Amino acid sequence: MFFCYILQSAKSGRFYEGHAEGLECRLVEHNIGRVVATKNKGHWEVVHAEEFQSRSEVATREREIKSWKSAVLIRRLISRQG
Repeated sequence: MFFCYILQSAKSGRFYEGHAEGLECRLVEHNIGRVVATKNKGHWEVVHAEEFQSRSEVATREREIKSWKSAVLIRRLISRQG
């Protein structure tokens, strides 16, 4: 399984969008500083995740979310989770 995910920094409130095959392991990598884009930017929490069958599907969804370039749209997506 592949996951498209949105993380939020507890430190700054900023969002990070990504995808991974193992979501729990990837979150650990973000929080211990192994991911350059999120290193030293706070403790990260998963605020949204979607599951996909293939790498191509998850990559397409990640590109879609990243193209929004708007925290408002990301917050709207997160709030629909319920």
